[in-house]
Amino acid sequence: MTTHIENRRIDTADTNKKKIKIILILALPAVIENFFQTILGFVDTYFVSQIGLAEVSAVGVTNAVLAIYFALFMALGVAANVYIANFMGAEKVEKARHIAQQSIVVAAVLGILTGIVTLLFAEPLLQLMGIEENVLAAGSLYFRIVAIPSIFMAFMFVLSAILRGAGNTKAPMYVAIFANLVNAALDYFLIFGIWIFPEWGIAGAAVATVTSRVLGSIGLFWYIQRSDMLRVRKDYWHLDKEHLKELFVLGSPAAGERLIMRAGQIVYFGLVVALGTNVFAAHQIAGNIEVFSYMLGFGFATAVTILVGQQIGAGKYEEAKQYAKLGVFLAFGIMTIFGSILFFLGEWAGGFFTDDETVIHNIGTALKVSGVFQPFLAVVIVLTGAFQGANNTKFPMYLTGVGMWAVRTLFVYLLGIKLGWGLLGVWIAIGMDISFRAVVLAVQFSRDKWVAYKEEPEEDPESECHPQTTKDDLPSCVNSY
Repeated sequence: MTTHIENRRIDTADTNKKKIKIILILALPAVIENFFQTILGFVDTYFVSQIGLAEVSAVGVTNAVLAIYFALFMALGVAANVYIANFMGAEKVEKARHIAQQSIVVAAVLGILTGIVTLLFAEPLLQLMGIEENVLAAGSLYFRIVAIPSIFMAFMFVLSAILRGAGNTKAPMYVAIFANLVNAALDYFLIFGIWIFPEWGIAGAAVATVTSRVLGSIGLFWYIQRSDMLRVRKDYWHLDKEHLKELFVLGSPAAGERLIMRAGQIVYFGLVVALGTNVFAAHQIAGNIEVFSYMLGFGFATAVTILVGQQIGAGKYEEAKQYAKLGVFLAFGIMTIFGSILFFLGEWAGGFFTDDETVIHNIGTALKVSGVFQPFLAVVIVLTGAFQGANNTKFPMYLTGVGMWAVRTLFVYLLGIKLGWGLLGVWIAIGMDISFRAVVLAVQFSRDKWVAYKEEPEEDPESECHPQTTKDDLPSCVNSY
């Protein structure tokens, strides 16, 4: 009896080792991709900070508004990613190809619409942030150049999501590395003016960003065309109501979650702006340093979303749950280590961006608080990816709404403004929101209330187990494998 139990433990350990290896194979390219995506904002902030703090604030405020656009594009990417992973897990390659093309069409439409909005309403959108007049001029210039061609932003998000949904995390990584190297080089030449390049200042940073996105979109589309499973077919470009509905049903809550987050961010960003341009500049620089931790979390979340989506598509619930658990544990450990780095070296890192001692001190304070909450952030990011992979985008949306408005924004005002704690109070409030959501997601996951089930499964002769099964059907589906 004892030997049997010991053998079972060994088998479980070996299985977990294999799962960890699969997670790392998918996560590491995604981490590297996120690293180079992060470098895009990091390099922009570094070079722009050499012009002045007002320009740093201009880029920061603009990016806060652009985050609303990103919310739409990322939500579409989440829907495409999950459905493609589901269909691949259920071995329905043609359906995966079809929904990939539908998501490209929708991305183009959204990109054009957001570009028109930017053209017509750039200044009013930035003024919602309550920025000072000297920041508005630079911000509106940067905003228009970066966001009128929003279609390339949309393509970067959605094309990458399509490739990841099919299990290819390396192609988006290669493209991100290339695009961001181009961006970094053009930043240097166009901001300061070198050789034949004119000195364009903040406009140069914007042009560099757009150029890198155009080249990145071309590269991602090239990789899709090389894939036998995803290659574009001419007869799939017409809009398909069924697939559009599927993208909308799954993508709308994901978009809602992002929009709730961004709307709350705009409000509390406005509160930070009220503390002064230098305080907001410190907040922005600290955010650009902290975002390296997000690249770690989102890398593991990417792997978990893909693997959970594939296992749910194949009807393997227990396998899906185990991948989610292992992804959380790996991200928790790595982001705890990174949190220690932020805590002890944050102020030193802030010195690369400015010589202002007050601003550097504020950056260090913010990153100390951020370092403490990194383990909770790991849980939030990876479990959100697991919920989405399990077709459950509604619960993260509701939770984000409560966390953003009832916790973060409220306590930013109470601690940062009312009690006069300044940037310290702002980042403590952010940490409270993250901790609250981490605990709720963990409880919901442990209670097995994280998978979304369809009320009635669709009949499909291709597979006994459907990409989205009912709760009653799922156990029998699992046992059949």
